[in-house]
Amino acid sequence: MPALVNSDRVTLERRLGVWSIAALVIGETIAVGIFLTPAAMARSLGSPFWIMVVWLVVGGMAAAGALCYGELAARFPAAGGGYVYLREAYGQGMAFLYGWKCLLVMDPGITAVLAMGFTSYLAYLIPLGPAGLKLAAIGLIGAVAGLNVIGVRFAGGVVRLLTGVKLLALGAMVALALLLHRGDWSNFVPFLAQRSGSEPLPGAFAPAVVSAFFAFGGWWEIAKLAGEARDPERTFPRGLLIGVVTVTAVYLMTSAVFVYLVPMDRATDGQAFAAQAGEALLGPAGGTVFSVLVMISVLGSLVALLMALPRAYYAMARDRVFFRSVGELHPRFGTPMRAILIQASTASLLVALGTFEQVIAYFIFVTVGFVGLAAAGLFRLRRATPFSRYQTPGFPVTALIFLGMVAVLLALLAGHNPLQAGLGLLVVGLGAPVYLVVFRGRRSR
Repeated sequence: MPALVNSDRVTLERRLGVWSIAALVIGETIAVGIFLTPAAMARSLGSPFWIMVVWLVVGGMAAAGALCYGELAARFPAAGGGYVYLREAYGQGMAFLYGWKCLLVMDPGITAVLAMGFTSYLAYLIPLGPAGLKLAAIGLIGAVAGLNVIGVRFAGGVVRLLTGVKLLALGAMVALALLLHRGDWSNFVPFLAQRSGSEPLPGAFAPAVVSAFFAFGGWWEIAKLAGEARDPERTFPRGLLIGVVTVTAVYLMTSAVFVYLVPMDRATDGQAFAAQAGEALLGPAGGTVFSVLVMISVLGSLVALLMALPRAYYAMARDRVFFRSVGELHPRFGTPMRAILIQASTASLLVALGTFEQVIAYFIFVTVGFVGLAAAGLFRLRRATPFSRYQTPGFPVTALIFLGMVAVLLALLAGHNPLQAGLGLLVVGLGAPVYLVVFRGRRSR
């Protein structure tokens, strides 16, 4: 294999347009979450009205955040996303802690869990033993990593294709449910009042909002590709907003169809609820069709994640707060191959060792905190450099709305499981001495 090219001389090519960015947001965000969260929201809220309200509120939060991240991407159209924004707003130390969190657990953990989720549905179609499931998941990670090494244009085309298929399939599910009259509108009655067995308000909002946020999680990761966007000051804000608004609309329609097909009092767990919806819509073949739909959704997310997330390690290497070789580009494809392989390798290791849902849960709290911290950095950045080709509409109200909802979500997460939140903060804090001893003072000019 030829030597990689020093990225001090060669930079990432700008090939992504508005619709590629929007497709990446949709493809990365709509994964297994929408097939799991409606059941959890139905159990806690017990009301179609409040389910729709939660989707709209969390979707509005994501839209406000996307507008803020759009300005951040316009101000700093470079690879790295949140890492770059935190570096410019708060300094290299804070940015290193963000990269430390991403590198060790969150990025490979999400990749591993998505791959294992894909193979668990694959096993519905092809019998696989425990060892076969792990090998299939590792093979999938390797294949997706190779796809992203080949090039951002090719991988972006695959994401657009998978996103189109995903949206068409979900749209077909909605259309068939209505045209074939396979559901029952009485499932929406009572529309406002809670059903028996649901949690009392306002306490029921805590698990529902956390579930909805899980389904929306990751839209901010696409900002790591700003260094590969054409005319990023124009394309990135639009692409982020189009993607988030589309995801919100898809979630509203999909949840409504699930309620239409399956009575809310039959919502037990997410997989059973989705299977019941598939059987109600298509009969015995519904389970197979829904398995394929989930696999397409997860595959699109994996391709988008392995395209976006390694750019943070690439940016850290460019700043010389990570191994410099990671900041080198492949001479033929112009992609950060070593950064991609780092994420793929650590994710494969996690798959081999076991499931890591509990480990990922420890980092949800700090991830939300870093996302809010990056958006709050706009206030500091605007004071330092007021001018920007793109400015967040309605600022500072838009940013304050997003930050207020982030604060509420952090409180819910901390109250729901303070041990997980505390351990997440502890592990991220362990990166501070690493930075001070190993990397401080090594940043390039």
